[in-house]
Amino acid sequence: MDVAEFRRRGKEMVDYVADYLENIEQRQVCPDVEPGYLRSMIPTEAPLEPETYEDIIKDVERVIMPGITHWHNPYFYAYFPAASSFPAMLADMLCGAIGCIGFSWASSPACTELETVMLDWLGKMLHLPEDFIAGSHGQGGGVIQGTASEATLVALLAARCKAIRLVQASDPKRPEADITSKLVAYTSDQAHSSVERAGLIGGVMMKKIPTDDSYSVRAETLKKMLQEDKAAGLIPFYFCATLGTTPSCAFDHISELGPLCNTEKIWMHIDAAYAGSAFICPEFRHFLNGVEFADSFNFNPHKWLLVNFDCSAMWVKKRTDIIGAFKMDPLYLTHDNQESGLVTDYRHWQIPLGRRFRSLKLWFVFRMYGLTGLQAHIRKQVRLAKEFESLVRADKRFEVCAEVIMGLVCFRLKGSNELNEALLKKINRSRRIHLVPCQLSGRFVLRFAICARTTELRHIQKAWQHIMQLTHSVMEELPH
Repeated sequence: MDVAEFRRRGKEMVDYVADYLENIEQRQVCPDVEPGYLRSMIPTEAPLEPETYEDIIKDVERVIMPGITHWHNPYFYAYFPAASSFPAMLADMLCGAIGCIGFSWASSPACTELETVMLDWLGKMLHLPEDFIAGSHGQGGGVIQGTASEATLVALLAARCKAIRLVQASDPKRPEADITSKLVAYTSDQAHSSVERAGLIGGVMMKKIPTDDSYSVRAETLKKMLQEDKAAGLIPFYFCATLGTTPSCAFDHISELGPLCNTEKIWMHIDAAYAGSAFICPEFRHFLNGVEFADSFNFNPHKWLLVNFDCSAMWVKKRTDIIGAFKMDPLYLTHDNQESGLVTDYRHWQIPLGRRFRSLKLWFVFRMYGLTGLQAHIRKQVRLAKEFESLVRADKRFEVCAEVIMGLVCFRLKGSNELNEALLKKINRSRRIHLVPCQLSGRFVLRFAICARTTELRHIQKAWQHIMQLTHSVMEELPH
């Protein structure tokens, strides 16, 4: 493909993408295929001779689209949002064209410097403490990770390194393996599975803290666990708080947990993967009160801030804690400016060395939406969730199972878990809308998350009508 054909095909692809998104609600939300469907539709080996672009595009519809779950369909209500906007897509195109691998400042200065400034912009939107803002006199700063899972793991590994060094400072002869075997991390019993997975990868114990009636962690519960574990000879070193849990969008009480962690010299990481976007709105900012006690904080603009995947924003209070855990400088990665104190080499802030020019997406979206546009998007989806909540509450057969604070409604039929499982199966087998469940206090609960940027009230109302029709059917079939 030469430049002339690229120009032509590029314009065609933009039209294809625009048509796809403009008409996406006409497509079935979930695919109707069986595992292994694709293998029989394409050759068993790569072609020996070049094929035409026209044939490839035909196969996108023939082979790929039948197996796509359309996350940006306004009838998709599963998981949490996967953000999408046209400015972010255009920025991703430019990122792909530039194609730099931004492991160091020298590998592409703009890639590093724009990221630092964009994380400062975003941090200021959130009113983060000055310690987290790189452009201030603070010792911290921001970095774009691929996912919140990566941010949680990076924070845990940095905390592990810091804890080992702290112990060895007072007991230099104590083996690192012995210290590691005694380290213990903590998180909510409502936390995302990626937190437990971080402990697995980091080779440390991860203990789950029981939550209160609002599915939130309280300081007194953590304090009791810390006392018991220290008495048993363990070394508490890391606590991952959650703001906006996956099951119910619950919020841990970081304003009371933070001082406890600081007193006990425990690294507090805050995972606000979904809910963090909403903190740009003054009415939701109070959920972040207590962030001043945290060592690190993360949320995903690629969930709810109109920035396409992947773009997970992470801030640390002391950049030396991260760099100290990951820094390696082989000769082939050194450059003349790295000792100047004026540059950041982001390879020391993450698991991989290479990184894409992801800050372009933030730059494009922030400039084309502005803070007010982003706030309007968040508020609209919160209003839609409240509309759905009112529909559920108006039907006496149903109950709302957790407070509706943002864009998630947890609800169920009053009755057995089996009844609700049957309803969810009918909903998802119909493939007109898509939901996923959670478990709250031993109950099987349906989650309804406002996800697509284009979701409107009419979509919510149609979805509820569909749920009511299937409810009538399932209640005739099963005892309740």
